[in-house]
Amino acid sequence: MMYRLIADAAMLVHFVFLAYLALGGFVAWRWRRTIWAHLAVVGWGLISVVTGVDCPLTYVEDWARRGAGLEGLQRTGFIDHYIEGVVYPEAYTNVARLAVAVVVLFSYVGYVLRRQ
Repeated sequence: MMYRLIADAAMLVHFVFLAYLALGGFVAWRWRRTIWAHLAVVGWGLISVVTGVDCPLTYVEDWARRGAGLEGLQRTGFIDHYIEGVVYPEAYTNVARLAVAVVVLFSYVGYVLRRQ
């Protein structure tokens, strides 16, 4: 039971992290100091995409799922398990990444304009 709760919590935190990655720049429009946290999240996202390193939350969820007697995550990670092929077709991965990058850049432009 405890392993399942840990797995579900890791999954939830991962989804929140991804939502903040995409939309956190808009949060900074209201709460300016959060831009630093968002820059760190975006930096981690870039490192993950460029190098292919897995997020520690992926390891935690996989470990907990296996501990609960469930099937672990796919070897390719959280995104491939929950998002690719579910939210958008796998062939559109680069389009999805570009869309997130455009949203983040738009939020940063708005952040700078709102600061003036």
